[in-house]
Amino acid sequence: MIEQPAETAVTPHADGQEEAAHDESVRDAFTRLYEDARAYAAAEADRQKLRAGIVATAVRNAAIFGLVALILVFASLLALLVGLILALQPSLGTLGATLAVVGGGLLIAVLLLLLARGCIARMKKTILP
Repeated sequence: MIEQPAETAVTPHADGQEEAAHDESVRDAFTRLYEDARAYAAAEADRQKLRAGIVATAVRNAAIFGLVALILVFASLLALLVGLILALQPSLGTLGATLAVVGGGLLIAVLLLLLARGCIARMKKTILP
């Protein structure tokens, strides 16, 4: 959509009709200039809307991944506390299970944060000229 040039409102005289081009009045030239400027402004507005949409989507996705990662960090810390309470019991198996849950939760949180960073990096690469 952006790579294709916008169509002008009035086609300029480029067919070799030199006589018709000389007969064009100043008013007609300004009318054509005005219509071309309007078409350019409309194309630029569409381009800026597209850029805003890309930014909004990337920020939304990054926020979702970050929020899920934050929830998993808090859940992992809660699991660690519960596991430590259970680990105070004479059994060592509970501590091993607690560490596995905490390690897995933290690993998933790190992966989600890396995905969020990737969304922001792709968004920056897309909108920069």
